[in-house]
Amino acid sequence: MTDLSINPNIAKAKTIDTAFYTSEKYFELSKEKIFAPSWQFIGDADKVKEAGSAWPFILLENYLNEPLVITKDKENNLHCMSNVCTHRGNLLVKESCKLQNLVCKYHGRRFSLDGKFVSMPEFKEVEDFPTEADNLHPLTLFKWGKFLFTSLDPKIPAEAVYGEIQKRMSWFPIDKLVLDTTRSKDYTVKANWALYCENYLEGFHIPFVHPGLNDVLDFSFYTTELFRYSNLQIGIAKEGDACFDLPKTSPDYGKNIAGYYFWAFPNVMLNFYPWGVSVNLVKPISVSETKISFLIYVSDASKLNTGAGGDLDSVEMEDEEVVENVQKGVRSRFYKHGRYSPNREQGTHHFHSLIAEFIG
Repeated sequence: MTDLSINPNIAKAKTIDTAFYTSEKYFELSKEKIFAPSWQFIGDADKVKEAGSAWPFILLENYLNEPLVITKDKENNLHCMSNVCTHRGNLLVKESCKLQNLVCKYHGRRFSLDGKFVSMPEFKEVEDFPTEADNLHPLTLFKWGKFLFTSLDPKIPAEAVYGEIQKRMSWFPIDKLVLDTTRSKDYTVKANWALYCENYLEGFHIPFVHPGLNDVLDFSFYTTELFRYSNLQIGIAKEGDACFDLPKTSPDYGKNIAGYYFWAFPNVMLNFYPWGVSVNLVKPISVSETKISFLIYVSDASKLNTGAGGDLDSVEMEDEEVVENVQKGVRSRFYKHGRYSPNREQGTHHFHSLIAEFIG
């Protein structure tokens, strides 16, 4: 059995064993140990603006593959629940729509918009029916502004993951964000999901991999802050480059911040720029393939194409090239572990420590 443990002392620690990036066993184990209990970003409340709206989706398609649906009832309450009929397993909602009830088109079983069983044809003779099991399975829904999150099997409250982010960005106009579908984009990376995350979690590589980004950031002031299940990297703008106009209520007031780079375990990245937020979702496909979704939410379009968030596509291409090369490298029989820079790779050490904790 491979030892995935990580020394809590970063100055003594070795990186996680390469088996985590190359083994089908750990890829499958991560589904239930890491991803099922995690809080996943699932979209925004604009998907169900009006009462009676329903929006179906697959949670982490190609990996968890869980069919879910978001509804808004007549009282404008949001609900997240299984999109699978409790009779014979048929999918209930196939596309965004407005409706009075959820009705299965296989045998006519009917549910209210909060997932409660309503009626079923030809079931009068069935004994001990209905029970709680005939309701649609409800999922906890966590809402921050327009942003929606859920978890299949939450072991920790959402506030424990996103609370520090909410607190730090309490001044940001999160309710004013609008999804820009023309700028949003999916990428496919030929690398393990964890390699993509750990690359994101350190700014150490910026001067070597990202010349354009390095031109607008003052790398000497690049910092990392660790929280229990999340962390934050702060990029400071060089003199004259685009930065936030921070209010006095911000703990960072007086700093020329070009970008806040928040990561939430295991795979959600919330990147705040003066123009808005890039939500980056890391979605495992296979041991050596990952889908990356960039969802671009804009609050101030006049600041687009400037500063650290001005050319996200070029930065992504640079990251993908190096991460794909690392995926090839970790398959080497001569490499099992590396070491951490105590001043530059705290985020990666934090990530590996959480993996070891959740895998057990």
